[in-house]
Amino acid sequence: MLQNILQFGFPALGLISAVGGYLSKPRRTPLWVAAVAAGLAGLSAYNQSFWAMITFVMIMLWAGIAALPILDFPWRFKTGIVLVAFLFGGLALWPTLAERDLPKMWGDKSPWRVPCPEYIKDNVSFRLVAGLDLRGGLRLTYTVDVSEAIRDRRDRYYDEMRGLLATRYGFHQGERLPTREALEKLTAKVEMTKPRNDASAIVIKFKDPADTSKIDEEFVKRFQGDTQHIRNPADGTVAFRIKTDVESSIRERAVTQAKETINRRVDELGLREASVVVRGEDVIIEVPGEDEKGFQEIRDIIGRTARLEFKILDDDYDYIGKHVRGKPSDVPMPDGVSLDNQENAPVGVGKSNPVHYATILKGENETMTDALGRLKGYLETFDMPNDRELGFGAVTEMDEETYRSREKGWRTYYLHSRADITGDQIRDASATPDQSTGMGNWYVSLTFTDMGGDRFEEITGANIKRRFAIILDNKVQSAPVIQARIAGGHAQITMGASDPQTQLEESRQLELVLRSGALPAPITPSNEQRIGPSLGNDAIDQGMMATAVGAALVLGFMFMYYSRAGLIANCAVIGNLFLQLAILASFGASMTLPGIAGLALTIGMSVDANVLINERIREEVRGGKSPRAAIEAGYEKALSAIVDSNLTTLLAALVLSQYGTGPIKGFAITLMIGMVTNLFTGVFATRLVFDYFVRFKKIKALRLG
Repeated sequence: MLQNILQFGFPALGLISAVGGYLSKPRRTPLWVAAVAAGLAGLSAYNQSFWAMITFVMIMLWAGIAALPILDFPWRFKTGIVLVAFLFGGLALWPTLAERDLPKMWGDKSPWRVPCPEYIKDNVSFRLVAGLDLRGGLRLTYTVDVSEAIRDRRDRYYDEMRGLLATRYGFHQGERLPTREALEKLTAKVEMTKPRNDASAIVIKFKDPADTSKIDEEFVKRFQGDTQHIRNPADGTVAFRIKTDVESSIRERAVTQAKETINRRVDELGLREASVVVRGEDVIIEVPGEDEKGFQEIRDIIGRTARLEFKILDDDYDYIGKHVRGKPSDVPMPDGVSLDNQENAPVGVGKSNPVHYATILKGENETMTDALGRLKGYLETFDMPNDRELGFGAVTEMDEETYRSREKGWRTYYLHSRADITGDQIRDASATPDQSTGMGNWYVSLTFTDMGGDRFEEITGANIKRRFAIILDNKVQSAPVIQARIAGGHAQITMGASDPQTQLEESRQLELVLRSGALPAPITPSNEQRIGPSLGNDAIDQGMMATAVGAALVLGFMFMYYSRAGLIANCAVIGNLFLQLAILASFGASMTLPGIAGLALTIGMSVDANVLINERIREEVRGGKSPRAAIEAGYEKALSAIVDSNLTTLLAALVLSQYGTGPIKGFAITLMIGMVTNLFTGVFATRLVFDYFVRFKKIKALRLG
């Protein structure tokens, strides 16, 4: 109903404005601008584009004010800007005021709220919320596993060194990554290892010691910026190690990137009032509020590494079957573990190979994580080639009571350790309903970068009728069979066999973490604190009381000392505070105790600007000038002093916002916004009020106390 009124009402107003412009030549331009804006507002309402509609409505109102028969066009033009700014501010603050209990000013002490239509609440997402120090909330501390970031760098060097050596031996040519056939040939010449207990070392052992000459000056120079090496020609060994200063740089970068990634995830969740800071190797997230369900969602989203990898399965070799047929391990097999599972895996067009895989069923009171730990601990006793690894995927079953899929254990996949595609080659991700099944299923659609798309096409073309594992956070999500070369740079991640609602939630979470980027290293929760609001209530009561008392004293003094000019100054101070809060609300900012202090300081700066103007005008009046001349001279002479004082404060606030964190940064941002709004209200808006009285009301004397 409301939508119909808006989409037809605005064009009707536009038609009236167009007719008025045709009939009134002096006001034709602003009225026709209003007519065009009204028509565009109606079109925006038809297309349900709320902010476009509001923008055109404001232009229509501004043009309407410019068409009024009051003073001259420049004054009406500026007045329209001021009124539109305050209307925008009111719209930004309206939902916030509607969600806050306000005390009644008469006998009834029960709280009340500013009424706000649902249409405005649904379309205006701006909110000014209380910060952690005022209403309590959750403080999460995560520790970044920087050793994993170092290991990732080491693994990249490992792959690069293998490619160079394959080229040196003539098994590979060109800039592309070497094929698996080339790497298989390389293993006959060189044994390369990545020690498990040393994340920064690579050991290259040539089977013919004379081949150590292949690691020549050019080879070493390629890695000497980040690594150092030791040769042992006697046994044909060359050991590379990442330098200590490079390790420190990797640690710092990993923590900084983790903070930036978590910040993006927090922003994607719409939690812009949350604070994310770094302390050592810890990332601290502070989220105000009391919603436990929301807190759990934050934990789930932030804690996900979102490391995405695509790896080809090595189904040509029955790794688990080898150990089944071999001599028994000295380590006893844990409860629930089985090595006898077998499947017929495709290994090329028209080819297949029976392979075994290990499974474990979780115990009755055991978590999936604990069950996986038991399985990994047992399988680590098996010998594993350096260029192979085991992947782990969940085993599910249907719950007969709820008809929902639930995880009951784990299974293994034998993989090539080199990732053919990684998450940094993903351009975009989106949760998408699966229309092909009609069962309400969901999947995540991936779009690769240009390089990633080319690589994906190359890999799928070279491995038709082989399984391709999609691994997220070290868990195999699925292992589909490549049916044909896949071009176009797109892929899909299915959400398993869970119910549609669970698939929807998981796909949206996965979309969020993939779009915000993978963490550079895993993070683990090291501390969690719930901060109660009792201290916040005391702080906000005292802070608001101090601000209110200080503002009342200042405004009262201004009125008593400057009379009507003081009243104009007080209106400017209140308008400054109003616009400041509106801008903070539009940013989705949180109001903290230092922010309240920033508001109080801004009130003082606003009063200071008006004192300078009023004193200058008073001096000009005493010099015998007319009210209009005194106002023009007063504003002109006071402007430089006002700009200087605000500019110096603005520079200090910029430094605080750049190097400060948490409350200090909040104080600085509040202060910067206050400086801008102070110039707008204290200089620009008040000048229009004075001009109205001396030019339209034609007062003969100024009352400046």
